[in-house]
Amino acid sequence: MASKAEVEHPRKAFGWAARDPSGHLSPFNFSRRETGEKDVAFKVLYCGICHSDLHMAKNEWRFSIYPLVPGHEITGVVTEVGSKVEKFKVGDKVGVGCLVDSCRTCQNCSNNLENYCPQFTLTYGAKYKDGTITYGGYSDSMVADEHFVVRIPDGLPLDVAAPLLCAGITVYSPLRYFALDKPGMHVGVVGLGGLGHMAVKFAKAFGAKVTVISTSPNKKEEAIQHLGVDSFLISRDQDQMKAAKGTLDGIIDTVSAVHPLFPIIELLKSPGKVVLVGVPEKPLELPVFSLLGRKIVTGSSIGGMKETQEMIDFAAEHNVKPDIEVIPIDYVNTAMERLHKADVKYRFVIDIGNTLKSSS
Repeated sequence: MASKAEVEHPRKAFGWAARDPSGHLSPFNFSRRETGEKDVAFKVLYCGICHSDLHMAKNEWRFSIYPLVPGHEITGVVTEVGSKVEKFKVGDKVGVGCLVDSCRTCQNCSNNLENYCPQFTLTYGAKYKDGTITYGGYSDSMVADEHFVVRIPDGLPLDVAAPLLCAGITVYSPLRYFALDKPGMHVGVVGLGGLGHMAVKFAKAFGAKVTVISTSPNKKEEAIQHLGVDSFLISRDQDQMKAAKGTLDGIIDTVSAVHPLFPIIELLKSPGKVVLVGVPEKPLELPVFSLLGRKIVTGSSIGGMKETQEMIDFAAEHNVKPDIEVIPIDYVNTAMERLHKADVKYRFVIDIGNTLKSSS
């Protein structure tokens, strides 16, 4: 399949790829398609490292395609636009998130919910309609249909903007959709990692009161002093959890590890909702009795393109910026190991523009 991609897409590209489920990344020469009439080509300058990159590199979700170039938090500068592109020009600051295609005709696509299209195409580890593999942002260049490209506002640095394209929209969308975006709402956030700290920042920007629920007591001081959360619950402390029972309007659960839902649901008012945005490898147990107060457990996945642009613009206007650690590309395997151990505050971003050098 890789050789087919080379034959059909003659534009040379360079990145880092995993070749097998070890997940180890190393330099990789491949190709991108030529810029089509509705395509935007851009030089990649930064790419965030999402926890799903780790899952995909190791084939933990069982649908990875190798060689696999991860990365779906991609920002850069436009180098070429197709003849029918209307929204972008050379020199614009842009980004690409988790999607690069959808059917454009189904009900979800018609409602600006391309993320729920049955035929969406992931930015990497998937296949285009012509059968060639999609490659992500751990690479020097990107080509995408303008519909799936977002404009990065001038006030938002490209390194900071990158994690918003997955971590940002993943929490922004459910906060908006489930009406947890209003002043006076009391929002809980389970887990304080890449997704969790963005949920805190957006909820605070909306004017909500925020409680973090975590298994890590050592995160309390930073959560309160640096992120400005209003309260912090240790999920294993039964007295704390009992005292907070029935106090939250909604909860964004960002945890990707298997964990009990009952103590989280107990924190909800009636009615209230827990929105799952993390993806544990195994199913979670659903305690039905705890739902009988018209409580809801639901899920949400990224957002459509219109909402993603809205989120980026909101972040720029309200100074909502992820906390990042910028790294060179040759540190990426160490970064993956640290991410597995939750040893990052709170998002790695690869400096592609300055550190990705082709050996060819």
